[in-house]
Amino acid sequence: MKFHEINGKRNLCGDRIREARQKRRLSQSELCKLLQLRGIMVERDVISRMESGARIVTDFEAVAIAEVLEVPVLWLLDKE
Repeated sequence: MKFHEINGKRNLCGDRIREARQKRRLSQSELCKLLQLRGIMVERDVISRMESGARIVTDFEAVAIAEVLEVPVLWLLDKE
């Protein structure tokens, strides 16, 4: 599988994930725990790589992250 990068990043939503997480005053570890409760099995380093753009974010991960952070999915994608 080939991964594409735009401006050196593998996702569109990493910056927005960090912004929303920090606004809610959650650590990366706390976000992991909330996602794990929803069945998204990620570790803190995965959140770090998502936020830096080094890892893709799947559609089901984006939906769960948006729900946990209480933001619209389109906002995460910088389309709202």
